Amino acid sequence: MEGKPCQPVGRVPRPTNVTIHAVLGAPSLSSGFPAGAECPAVSDADTAIETLYVAHWDQLVRLSVLLVRDQGQAEEVVQDAFVELHRRWERIDDPDRAPAYLRQTVVNRSRSALRHRGVVQRHLARQHQLDVAPGADEPVLADSRRRSVLDALQRLPRRQREVLALRYYLDLSEAEIAETLGISRGAVKSHASRGTAALRPLLAAHDLKDGQ
Repeated sequence: MEGKPCQPVGRVPRPTNVTIHAVLGAPSLSSGFPAGAECPAVSDADTAIETLYVAHWDQLVRLSVLLVRDQGQAEEVVQDAFVELHRRWERIDDPDRAPAYLRQTVVNRSRSALRHRGVVQRHLARQHQLDVAPGADEPVLADSRRRSVLDALQRLPRRQREVLALRYYLDLSEAEIAETLGISRGAVKSHASRGTAALRPLLAAHDLKDGQ
């Protein structure tokens, strides 16, 4: 059966200039089509991912920035998470669990990005070629106080950093954090308490330095 001529549609507001169709390698419905062109089929997965993308892109990028300390890399991590969710959509029993799946994927991929970065930096250090340049997120993180928080978070153990990012920046409950990280609620409380205690002197030292 022949497809219907495609009518241009209005643009849907996006959190960034990158559309989910571009991320998935599909044509964007928001950009319109030539007169008489045949509309591409849009699956339930496409529609669901589109909705999730608009609703959660910004907060997922913020989460990844807190973990990898690089805006560009964080956006790549989140894009990959959406691509993976789209590929696995038919295997997801409960679509309401999709945001939790995205958070888990972003955390896991952020960990992998950090591990890869560490391997690269150690390799460069062995060759005496280590040249640390400002992160791609520096223009976004220009505010001194925010930058100090991010720097302090990077000095915490990985699990404490993840718990605090999920708790204070995504405002997740203990149960949601436990599910995202695959740990118990008791462990969430413990990591949150230790992380908060460790952050206080780090941030106090920064404030004292700025006040001099």
